[in-house]
Amino acid sequence: MKDLSALMKQAQVMQQKLAEAQAKLAELEIEGTSGGGMVKLTLRGSGELARLDIDESLMAPGEAEVVADLVVAAHSDAKRQLDAAQAELMKQAAGPLAGMPGMPKLF
Repeated sequence: MKDLSALMKQAQVMQQKLAEAQAKLAELEIEGTSGGGMVKLTLRGSGELARLDIDESLMAPGEAEVVADLVVAAHSDAKRQLDAAQAELMKQAAGPLAGMPGMPKLF
């Protein structure tokens, strides 16, 4: 019975850590850039696009395709960073159980 009690206590601690990790992730903002910083965007921890900044030099006629490509590249950069941050938070919260089948995802 002591083993079951210890296991339940560990599960409660892990649940608390996962809840804390989810709260940290909700507050997280990641900036992605492309074109040497000419396009910047910010993703929230949920993946929501929070902000988009485009250098005015790209706002010339005929540059729409370039701008579109740079926005996509900046989003990919931010998404990659967000995925890495999510994985790190999960690893910290779950400890040695991180990555095991059946472990919950943060978002």
